[in-house]
Amino acid sequence: MRKMMSCLSSTALLAVTLLAQAASASDRTKDDERLRNSGTVLKEILNVPDSIPQDLLDKADCVVVFPSVLKAAFIVGGSYGRGAMSCRKGENFRGPWGAPTMMALEGGSFGFQIGGQATDFVLLVMNERGASGILASKVKLGADASVAAGPVGRDASAESDGSLRAEILSYSRARGLFAGVSLEGSTIRPDNGDNRRVYGKEIPVRDIVLAGTVAAPPAAEELISTLDAKTPRHRS
Repeated sequence: MRKMMSCLSSTALLAVTLLAQAASASDRTKDDERLRNSGTVLKEILNVPDSIPQDLLDKADCVVVFPSVLKAAFIVGGSYGRGAMSCRKGENFRGPWGAPTMMALEGGSFGFQIGGQATDFVLLVMNERGASGILASKVKLGADASVAAGPVGRDASAESDGSLRAEILSYSRARGLFAGVSLEGSTIRPDNGDNRRVYGKEIPVRDIVLAGTVAAPPAAEELISTLDAKTPRHRS
């Protein structure tokens, strides 16, 4: 009987271990897919002539992408959108684009007008204060950091007072329609759990994004290469 119980215990322990490994591998696959989707979404949007104004893109310290966020995710409490953020490396955000941190978008009422369709969000972080706040902790948009719907059109500029003062400019794409959208009331934060899986260990978010010592994962190649191609230099 003891041998049987011992055998059953060992089998159960092995099963739990295998299930945990399978779950971890599945989560890592989802993280990689999210990074690839973020790169694809950003490339598609920036390849459209009348999308994000070039002068604003060149002034951005960081770019955040949340691909395929579903309205239903926010109706059911506790769910959120996930994506990635890359920043220009260096303490003053003036270097080349760095490795991404995984990000979470939570709560808020985004004024969805598209039923159950998925929406892509792109956020431009326009100054060091906004970027440093996001890298440090959870930020509530409209309270901890000012946010405004971004102007659209390659030759457009942040002419309105709200856009000129905003630390973050936000955009959405749904059903092929690209527009500025307010995300006021929602929160964004680095997703430390996803970062741990992507990079294989616990690394401070600022070190991932700014230090230049952390290599970007292969799944982030399109995201970083798109930013390098479309806005290689910061222009104040």
